[in-house]
Amino acid sequence: MIDNDAYTSLGAARRLHALGDWDHAAALLAEEQSTEALELKAEILYERFLFRVDGIEAAAEAIAALDPESPQARLLTARLAYTRLLFQLDPLPEDYETAEEGYRFAAADPKTHGWGEFHWGALLDNVREDSAAAKAHYTKALQASHQEGDLILESIVLRHSAWHVINDGDREEGLRMLRRSLHLRSAAGMRPQIAAAQLLLAGELPEDDPERATLIETARSLADELGLSWVRTGLEKLAA
Repeated sequence: MIDNDAYTSLGAARRLHALGDWDHAAALLAEEQSTEALELKAEILYERFLFRVDGIEAAAEAIAALDPESPQARLLTARLAYTRLLFQLDPLPEDYETAEEGYRFAAADPKTHGWGEFHWGALLDNVREDSAAAKAHYTKALQASHQEGDLILESIVLRHSAWHVINDGDREEGLRMLRRSLHLRSAAGMRPQIAAAQLLLAGELPEDDPERATLIETARSLADELGLSWVRTGLEKLAA
């Protein structure tokens, strides 16, 4: 049984995590040693690194504190390797293999199947640039999100799949997917992910579209407040 203090800390940390208040979320878990708390802390610190492109040491240390053979540890280790590759942050020679093996492991576990498939697709899409192979994994991830009722996973998959749909000629369907992704994130209150979805949707709209201007304005506010490095850079490119 989880005592009241631990339960309160975990619940509060999850809410702060969704809001993008990673520093306070991690601080709440500083003294917690349960598996659930350690996994949540590692996820929080990894996500802070992902959005700010800063703090890789803290993220790596938190991931290293997990059971190395657990699905969550394998998935986060893979994601850390993927992020080094994606942003070219002194990637290790074995990072691609580490990422692919971790995603394959996660995809084979019922608890992490959908997320493993999605991240595997993103690796193939953004690092290997193999869109055909990536789409197959995105399809499996989207099916898992529907079967499990995981609206967050659906939102993530839609955001990454939509631009392929647009490039394949179905612009209206692609925009519908981007808007649904944004709405799902908004409903969950996931502020960093909301900004990322606003950035991508704004980039697909005409420059004189009022919706684009609103998306840029609100995404910039979030990016400045939360220190979302690559979101801010993307917004600057849209304004150039």
